[in-house]
Amino acid sequence: MPDSAESPTVSVPLAEVARIAGVGRAAVSNWRRRHETFPAPIGGTDASPLFSLAEIEAWLHREGKIKTAVEPLERLWPEYEALGDRDAMGLLVAQVGLRLCGEPEDSEEPAEGASGMLDERQSDLLKRTLQLAVAKGPAETFGFLLERWLRTHVRQIAVTPDPLAELMAEIASVVHDGAVRTVLDPACGAGTLLLSAGRRWGGSALAELRGQDRDPVLASLTRAQLAVAGYTGAAPPKVMVTAADTLRADAHADVRADVVLCNPPSNERDWGHAELATDARWAFGQPPRTESELAWVQHIAAALARGGVGVMVLPPAVAARRAGRRIRAGLLRAGVLRTVIALPPGAAPPHGVGLHLWVLRAGGVGKEPETSPAEITLVDTVGGGVDWARITEQVVKALQGVGGPGNVTVPVIDLLDEEVDLTPARHIPRGPTADLVGLRRSWARFDAHTSELRDAASILAAMEPVEEGGAAPLITVADLERAGALEIQGGQALPEAEVERGARPADGVRVLTGLRLPGGPELWLPAGAAAQGEKAGTLTVTASQDVVVSMLARDFDVHVDTEAPSVLGPQLCALRVDPPVLDPWFLAGCLRAPDNARRAGTHASTTSRVDVRRLRVPRFSLEEQRRYGEIYRRITTFERELQGLRRVGGELVRSLGDLLAQGQLPRA
Repeated sequence: MPDSAESPTVSVPLAEVARIAGVGRAAVSNWRRRHETFPAPIGGTDASPLFSLAEIEAWLHREGKIKTAVEPLERLWPEYEALGDRDAMGLLVAQVGLRLCGEPEDSEEPAEGASGMLDERQSDLLKRTLQLAVAKGPAETFGFLLERWLRTHVRQIAVTPDPLAELMAEIASVVHDGAVRTVLDPACGAGTLLLSAGRRWGGSALAELRGQDRDPVLASLTRAQLAVAGYTGAAPPKVMVTAADTLRADAHADVRADVVLCNPPSNERDWGHAELATDARWAFGQPPRTESELAWVQHIAAALARGGVGVMVLPPAVAARRAGRRIRAGLLRAGVLRTVIALPPGAAPPHGVGLHLWVLRAGGVGKEPETSPAEITLVDTVGGGVDWARITEQVVKALQGVGGPGNVTVPVIDLLDEEVDLTPARHIPRGPTADLVGLRRSWARFDAHTSELRDAASILAAMEPVEEGGAAPLITVADLERAGALEIQGGQALPEAEVERGARPADGVRVLTGLRLPGGPELWLPAGAAAQGEKAGTLTVTASQDVVVSMLARDFDVHVDTEAPSVLGPQLCALRVDPPVLDPWFLAGCLRAPDNARRAGTHASTTSRVDVRRLRVPRFSLEEQRRYGEIYRRITTFERELQGLRRVGGELVRSLGDLLAQGQLPRA
């Protein structure tokens, strides 16, 4: 246990106390209520109190609450968080990585508000971290600190997922037909794409890994990541990472790269539209102010050596927005844009959007490739969810010219119309065989929903409301919580970098967000990440029969989680009942009443939250609760089948319309 004199001002939240103790956050809340000796908060708020790290560790040891040895880095991390400042934390993490690898201190200018020199407290923390790394190892130590820093600032920093980075490097490897000596990422972020490039080409002819990012902290972390990764061989690649705004101050303007991998910022307005009006990079036209992404496309095209390959991540709207059609047409005519690949939603942040990959191949600014292709390859990988093995196989086959469902080669001349729409789904035809198979499946699902709906409706229609007797006395959720009949657990921020969307992975745990429940987008977390987050107190994971409440007034909903475990997002909470006292189905049915939610709302607007503790339920015996709970089960079945019937009915109408328009509607 660290001496309290070393870190007298370090404070930790309840989630960190739970992480140190190796328990869930609910257990720590129970300790606070039941043990008068539990340390008092030294700061924070009533909702988010902060505790002295030294006092907490002393209490845990005294009470025997630490059952296993706490990882030294786990104990040290709160001191990084106690620095308070995002940049100070990130720069110190970068310094750890650089020093562990014997690299000189980062010479880049520090971020605004962050000191370039370490103060006494930071120097001491750096020294103790380096001492721990002797036993832990450089890669493990730096990896732990970087992962914690990224998780802490997940809402501010979008990281390119490793599988997407590997796919982009694979695409470049397939398309590029020569030795790769220089790889560039002009918006490198934390360095995922350069790391992938180093793994791909680091053992061959690779001579330079170049990166640039306008955030000095991220540039420092990229440099540290590449240093920690290390490269074997007689001539390891030279690493050059610069902190500057690439569009305004390109630090690699004199370099022509064999491969450029990039996930640039999007939807920016202040990217330099006016000051860069006459920039030589705009070979295909000055990007409109609202089209910053097309500025990045042309920057990357200008940075490529003859025969070089650029692979970049873009929002899907870039392929179709009217303002960019002239530039898209120019890229097509010059043969610079070779492939557009549509990825399924959930492949990368933002997870609600199906992003695109653009594959460029050019000879430099204003220069066409030796042979301008008359065709462009369009690939749509959306069907089937985020299955990286499937996506990679489909993309590689398309790039190799192997035909198949989901990809098509389109003559450039066919795209040079008024729209120049490059969205793959709009050009890839669906075969009539697939439509007929889908139609049969839809009819089978329609019949199943109809049968279930008929059964549920017949039972509910036979029930008669009770008119005699007065209203039952009511009790609030707050009273039930005080009586120990239930426990309330709030949802928490999700680790966006690990969330997957689409088809359920083999080890996936369902993620629920603040959208109306159920029926929101399908999100998943790896089981290991969910278990680790629950243990650390950073994620809320449901148990079977927990009652889940969506607390936003506009999306208010309640349901019993019959598919637990599920990970809850920040606009949700779970009510865990004591079964001998309270029936979960009865509770959910009563809480879900619209009038109940209106009474419990904190404001009149639809953006307000519903105070779950103010929701009320009737006082009934357990036997009566179970009877009402069974009725609510049937109501939920009725509702589910109605929603399913509506969805399948819409699919049938669309499928029949497509077949009718194609002249492929089968005869009765």
